[in-house]
Amino acid sequence: MAEKSAVSNPPEDGGEKKERAESSSPEHEFSVPKREIMSPMHMGKWQKSQAHRDYMGFVLTLNEAVKGKSRTCECHISEPTEKLLGILDTLDRWVDETPPVEQPQRFGNKAYRTWFQRLEENVESLVEPLLPEKYHTAAPEIAVYLREGVGNKTRIDYGTGHEAAFTAFLCCLFKLRIFTEKDMLALVFRVFHRYLEVMRKLQTVYRMEPAGSQGVWGLDDFQFLPFLWGSSQLMNHPTIEPKHFPQLDIVQHHHTEYMFLDCIRFINTMKTGPFAEHSHTLWGISGVPYWGKVNSGLIKMYKAEVLNKFPVIQHFLFGSLLSIQPA
Repeated sequence: MAEKSAVSNPPEDGGEKKERAESSSPEHEFSVPKREIMSPMHMGKWQKSQAHRDYMGFVLTLNEAVKGKSRTCECHISEPTEKLLGILDTLDRWVDETPPVEQPQRFGNKAYRTWFQRLEENVESLVEPLLPEKYHTAAPEIAVYLREGVGNKTRIDYGTGHEAAFTAFLCCLFKLRIFTEKDMLALVFRVFHRYLEVMRKLQTVYRMEPAGSQGVWGLDDFQFLPFLWGSSQLMNHPTIEPKHFPQLDIVQHHHTEYMFLDCIRFINTMKTGPFAEHSHTLWGISGVPYWGKVNSGLIKMYKAEVLNKFPVIQHFLFGSLLSIQPA
């Protein structure tokens, strides 16, 4: 029997009403997350679940926190933030220590499986130092989301479902109050940015396949949330409008400050040919008149194209912190 621990609810902010990541009960019995959505008929259960409410509330809380702010702005760096950045640095170093192997196929280098196995064997011992002693029994539950957040070792692919698992990992830490409202900027600008760097390294070194890519009709081969949060950053920017992001000089000058532009820079390094052809959906977004409309549109798109898609959510895992129980 898992040990029961008290889990406090995050306090509500004032202002605009939005869903928030809240603990469903003051008492918690930690459990290893598992799949619950086995067929498209189960999607209604997901959409009504506490996990859906908490996860989307967390995404929107971060979206609000970074509104109008540059990634280079000052932000509170707590000890847990430093520790989490250290974990990501370790994953990065392991890539250097696990070079790709010679193999006939171009994509899906099998050395990724060796790298992933190392994470699998060590993930709980990586996560446990993030937690105060009273929550050490939560490590097996929370560590699963970190493991699921870096791709699939069988298919050697990565996509928005894995990105959601890492975000769920952060959400669980927030629910346990390891991170608080003071950490919101650092979670996006430091932690998630560092996560993106590690994922891009995995994608390029091991030639990972996009998971469930819609080709040129998808927003991006691998990510979604940095575009969503990145558009919030650019709201009310005095000079950069949506029509400017396909311009190479704008991207080059501002990609260190704005996640959206950094994503465009990465796409430009990975793909050749006219932007309108290889990134058709993003090209369409460049025609939207202002960033507020881009942001609200991306929130709707994220719900529809990621969180409401069975091929993505069938892999989402539910435990005690992100519960399948109705909200």
